[in-house]
Amino acid sequence: MALIMKYIDSMHHYMDKFGDPRTKDWPLMSSPFPTLALCLGYVYLVKVLGPRLMENRKPFQLRHTLIAYNFIQVVFSAWLFYEIGVSGWLTGHYNFRCQPVDYSNHPKTLRMVHACWWYYFSKFTEFFDTFFFVMRKKTSQVSTLHVIHHGCMPMSVWFGVKFTPGGHSTFFGLLNTFVHIVMYTYYLFSALGPQFQKYLWWKKYLTTLQMVQFVAIMVHAFQLLFIDCNYPKAFVWWIGMHAVMFFFLFNEFYQSTYKANKERRERAAAAAALAAKEKEAAALLNGSAANGSLSSNGSAVPLANGHHHGKNGTVHHYSNGSTNGSLLSNGGTKTTDYYVRGDLPAEIEITQRQPSSRNPAQ
Repeated sequence: MALIMKYIDSMHHYMDKFGDPRTKDWPLMSSPFPTLALCLGYVYLVKVLGPRLMENRKPFQLRHTLIAYNFIQVVFSAWLFYEIGVSGWLTGHYNFRCQPVDYSNHPKTLRMVHACWWYYFSKFTEFFDTFFFVMRKKTSQVSTLHVIHHGCMPMSVWFGVKFTPGGHSTFFGLLNTFVHIVMYTYYLFSALGPQFQKYLWWKKYLTTLQMVQFVAIMVHAFQLLFIDCNYPKAFVWWIGMHAVMFFFLFNEFYQSTYKANKERRERAAAAAALAAKEKEAAALLNGSAANGSLSSNGSAVPLANGHHHGKNGTVHHYSNGSTNGSLLSNGGTKTTDYYVRGDLPAEIEITQRQPSSRNPAQ
């Protein structure tokens, strides 16, 4: 226990020495442990406690809550995008090739530092995405990708606000807030009801946009490994490797969701077409068997009157397509097959005689 406390004290000493003094006394910034505890608590709540509490309960609808929440997230993300942009990236003062951290107290610099803290805070508000999934019993939405993404981000951003609030790594926040504007707009329309579903055809492109975001962050971060820039290399790897991890996680989700669904739809369409052809062939087969008979030379003639004349002029009646004579000597199914094909075996002969003089009535 004493060894653990010594390690914690050493870590706090390191953070006090190298951390940014401007954010030292800000909420949750003095130590990483409160943030770590909140992240671990989130994982336990959404994967263990939440599903257990909802197991015997009906799912909550939360329609109006979701509308309000997603609208607030759209506005919040738009404000963060604006603040990060006007504090540096959209003003022309930030260099996309290399942007060191400004540790001064210049008003515009402090505006960026505040934007970084609020971006960190936004990662906690996004926990409610998962809380609402659990309350609505949308367990399929609480995927490994979803939980890792939301569970890691507050801890990841904490280090940036603690040591490098501003500079090169804030490009991550700029892109991420833009993607969240688009993402929460999608969620907002989805929560508004079925009448808006026709406007949500672009869902898979949203996932593509998220992957493009991570590629851009990778390129932007890793370029500093090849040029001389006064920016901590540890944070280059930290940001870049996070982007790599999330890219592959989102790509796996994209492949399993959209590509697999497309293949299933194609297989289902092919099976339906084959079933339709088989049904059509069966209908033609049954129609020929039900409506056809054989004439004296083996050709098919209608049996609408339900009988035909034999050799001696007597009438042989048929019931449901069967006969009383030698036509059924080899089985009704076989005989029907010959009716369909239009011929009979050599041992079966059906002829029709003209009425004899002894039977003038016939």
